[in-house]
Amino acid sequence: MASTVEIPLVGGTADGEHVTVELDPNGRPPLTHHHLGPQGLAAAEIYELESVDTDRQQWRYCWRGPAV
Repeated sequence: MASTVEIPLVGGTADGEHVTVELDPNGRPPLTHHHLGPQGLAAAEIYELESVDTDRQQWRYCWRGPAV
């Protein structure tokens, strides 16, 4: 079973929410998260992974803009 981690979203319409993602075999989360809007993919926003503290493996997803 894969390990998971909860990562906060910063900026955009989902600011303050958290997502649970699976870690890869090296213990890292996906590089991006596509947060679906009220109209699904048509209103999706892209969040990009950033390290907060590399020693403690803490991350956040920062808003980069709309997916379309």
